[in-house]
Amino acid sequence: MKNETKKTSLLPTLIIYTIIFYAVWAVFELIVKEPLNNTINNKAVSGFIRDGIIKNLVWTVPAALLVRHFSSELYVGLKEMFSARVSWLKYLPIFAAFTIYILVPAFIRTGRLKINSDFGVPQIIMILFVGLTEEMVFRGWLLNAFAGKERKQLPMLILISVMFMLIHIPIWITQGILVSVFTSLGFIMIIVLGMIFGSVFLKSRNILIPIALHMYWDLLVELFS
Repeated sequence: MKNETKKTSLLPTLIIYTIIFYAVWAVFELIVKEPLNNTINNKAVSGFIRDGIIKNLVWTVPAALLVRHFSSELYVGLKEMFSARVSWLKYLPIFAAFTIYILVPAFIRTGRLKINSDFGVPQIIMILFVGLTEEMVFRGWLLNAFAGKERKQLPMLILISVMFMLIHIPIWITQGILVSVFTSLGFIMIIVLGMIFGSVFLKSRNILIPIALHMYWDLLVELFS
């Protein structure tokens, strides 16, 4: 009876979680974030509070608790996703592809590779925490739950990748680039990245690899874009 109750409560939990999560994060990005940044003059400190504390409390902690609660119904349990043995060498081509995709256009534009002069501690803080928080929610929890043990994975992979793109809309609004992201089809790249991170998670059953890939992508973007 206990397992049956858990089974019937997973889908409603996913729906309720998704609604609350998107609403809370939209409010933070659109209303809370700017006053917070203006209140704290030090960008590194505000970045740590925003990405290291608030984002982990809103993203990572609830996702980890839900994965732990529903572990028996998910594609990968909480303990396994951090301990499953994998060969990192298998995923080196993806790291290499990311490197080529970012560095070659950067070199073509300027004739040399130049590190972004704005790169510093705030960007390092963002890179360290964003990969962890976003992968824990979208791959470790949502994809893990929607893919489940018996469902077809490709439709769920596409769905979660689109959801991953949609969570970026509030920040695109505050940056004033929402229209250009869609007219330039830049949003497609976010979906593609979601597909890559998700595929790696489903194949490896280890969340650490998509986290590392996500961090590496963000590092390249911050350094050279």
